[in-house]
Amino acid sequence: MKRGRVNIAAKCQSFSPTQSRAKRQRTGQGVSASQSHVPDWGSLPHHIVLHIFQYLSLVDRARASSVCRCWNDVFHIPELWRRFEFELNQPATSYLRSTHPDLIQQIIKRHAQHLQYVSFKVDSCTESAEAACNILSQLVNCTIKTLGLISTARPSFMNVSQSHFVSALTVVFVNSKSLSSIKIDDTPVDDPSLKVLVANNSDTLKLLKMSSCPHVSPAGILCVADQCHGLRELALNYHLLSDELLLALSSEKHVHLEHLRIDVVSENPGQTQFHSIKKSSWDALIRHSPQVNIVMYFFLYEEEFEPFFCDETPVTHLYFGRAVSKDMLGRIGLNCPRLVELVVCANGLEPLDEELIRIAERCKSLTAIGLGECEVTCSGFMEFVKMCGGRLSQLSIMEEVLIPDNSYSMEQIHSEVSKHLGRIWFPDMMPTW
Repeated sequence: MKRGRVNIAAKCQSFSPTQSRAKRQRTGQGVSASQSHVPDWGSLPHHIVLHIFQYLSLVDRARASSVCRCWNDVFHIPELWRRFEFELNQPATSYLRSTHPDLIQQIIKRHAQHLQYVSFKVDSCTESAEAACNILSQLVNCTIKTLGLISTARPSFMNVSQSHFVSALTVVFVNSKSLSSIKIDDTPVDDPSLKVLVANNSDTLKLLKMSSCPHVSPAGILCVADQCHGLRELALNYHLLSDELLLALSSEKHVHLEHLRIDVVSENPGQTQFHSIKKSSWDALIRHSPQVNIVMYFFLYEEEFEPFFCDETPVTHLYFGRAVSKDMLGRIGLNCPRLVELVVCANGLEPLDEELIRIAERCKSLTAIGLGECEVTCSGFMEFVKMCGGRLSQLSIMEEVLIPDNSYSMEQIHSEVSKHLGRIWFPDMMPTW
């Protein structure tokens, strides 16, 4: 497809009317009947050329802009510059191409005020993150609505001087005044910069994703929830979650929250103390936002799960990236009635029949489940599938998870599960390469 786009630009350039006429005059060629029907690409209406440009990659669009003056004018129409992704990579460490420095300067000079949906994609090098900060600090005449800072490998923004990063980000927070979506995961954003964000964009902010931002405190995120009453989606680390935050999101002034993502992460076992959230705080959130999706990603060690799911918790999506105990899965069956999706990376060598059956009994909204390094007897698994039936839209079970018994063999499992799901189903196979 990309090759085709380049060819289109090249052909259009070859059909440029001034170039074609000049060439015929030099060679003494006349205009035949067939040549008289060659399209005059340079005289296409602006709106048609603009529509074509919207489907071209940035490189092809730049090449096409050199066809004629008309196309160059279209190249600079503000509508084409509302959405832009700056790619910043170091040649020594990345095979991806960076946005050309000349184009970056052209954008800053001519199109900064047109940018509305902007993202910065950087590799693992600190130099790339610093370059992103340098660009951000120059966007003083912007009206950005969406801002995303993305590290494609290691979070390189964390290696930038905090003062440099916060200063650059504050430029956008102060000058945009219409920010609705911000994704700044794995960055050194801090409480004072969030206060600047709130002071200038409290009426427009709808989405804030800021997981793994160690310089933000619970007070900082509470300030956002207290003032940004239009906030619909929020992603943060568990240490920022508090009863006060949930109550702020449940106030009468606040719109209905649609999506709350919580990352529960521990790097060193025993080093992090996890607090509990009151059932009354969860209840307040659900009364205010009954349709909210509450997504929790767990990367804990088994001994660190004690504070979780001791009382009813309105979580809808649960993902366990490390081993989780039978006791914990039993608690989920008892205290997570709103559960929609469950993914367990590992458990151990104890069959989970009772836990799965309890989840099927009590989690009436469950539609998706995935099991990795776990064990379930074929009979227990079949009982689980029978209880859930056709509402299981996603059922991902590794073949190694299932333990044949006197009731079912591996050959029987395939047909029996397919019958209850109402579609063809096979267990997942471990790749052999």
